[in-house]
Amino acid sequence: MIRIAVVGSSSMDLVVTSAKRPMAGETVLGESFITVPGGKGANQAVAAARLGAEVTMVGCVGDDVYGEIILENLKKNHVHTKYVEPVTGSASGTAHITLSEGDNSIIVVKGANDFITPEYVEKAKKVIEESDIVLVQQEIPEETVEYLAELCSTLQKRLLLNPAPARKLSEAVIQQASFLTPNEHEFEILFDGRDRTEVLTEYPNKLFITEGKNGVRYFDGHEEKVVPSFEVEAVDTTGAGDTFNAAFAVAVAEGKSFDESLLFANRAASISVTKLGAQGGMPQRLEVERGFEA
Repeated sequence: MIRIAVVGSSSMDLVVTSAKRPMAGETVLGESFITVPGGKGANQAVAAARLGAEVTMVGCVGDDVYGEIILENLKKNHVHTKYVEPVTGSASGTAHITLSEGDNSIIVVKGANDFITPEYVEKAKKVIEESDIVLVQQEIPEETVEYLAELCSTLQKRLLLNPAPARKLSEAVIQQASFLTPNEHEFEILFDGRDRTEVLTEYPNKLFITEGKNGVRYFDGHEEKVVPSFEVEAVDTTGAGDTFNAAFAVAVAEGKSFDESLLFANRAASISVTKLGAQGGMPQRLEVERGFEA
C-alpha cells in the first residue's frame, strides 16, 4: 500500500442549492441546505484513502462542534489523524457554497487552517519522510506551502502542489514541486496570462492544466498532449478537483504512466460529480476500475 501525506485545510461545507444565483443586493429562495465535511486538504485525504492509499492528514481544526465532526469523518474514512490538532479558541474553517446553474461559487473562511504553520508541519516531518508522495493546496498560509516545498525538495520527496485558491507562486516553489495542477483560471493567475503552450513547454511533465470536460493538458517533453475526461451528468462539481488531485497522486505513486494516471484521475473526478457534497461522490477504488471495464 502506498503512503500519502496530505498537508492542508479541513472545513465544514455549508451548501445551498438554488435555481438562480443572486446578484449583488438580491435575495433569492434556495431549494436545499446541507452541512458536510470538506476543505481541500481533507477532501484530498479522503479521496486518496478511498482509492486505496494509506493516508496521513496534517492540519488543524477548531475546538468546536465542526472540528469534532471533521475529525470523526476523517477517521471514518480511514485517514490517520495523529497530526490534526484542535486549536484552542479558534473556529474550524468553513466553506460557504452556492450550487446553481450547473456550477458552484465558494467563499472560504480559513479559521483554524491559519494555524498550519511551518513549525506545525515540522512536527510531522517523520510522516512526510515516510510518504511516497505529498499533497498540498493553498487554503493554508503561503509561508507553509513554501516551507513544505523546500522540505520535500531536501528530502527528495515528490510534492503535488494544487495551486487552489490561486495566488502567485515563486519560481523556487514551482521548481521544487514535482507536479503543479492548476485549472484554467488558476493558470492565468499563476502565469499572468502567458501563452499556454509556451509555459507548458517550460515545465515538461510538471505542469498539468485541468480543463474540466475538455480533459487535462500537459507537455511530455516531445509534444503537447490532452488526456480526455469522461462525460457524465453533473449534480455537484464541488470536490471534483480534489478527487482528481488525489487520484493522480495515487496513480503516480503506484508507478502508472502520466497518461494512465491522468485517465484514472479523470475517471475518479467524473464519478465524484454525480452526487451531492464534496466528499459525497468520491469513489472507492473498485468504482473507478469498473469504469474502465464498462
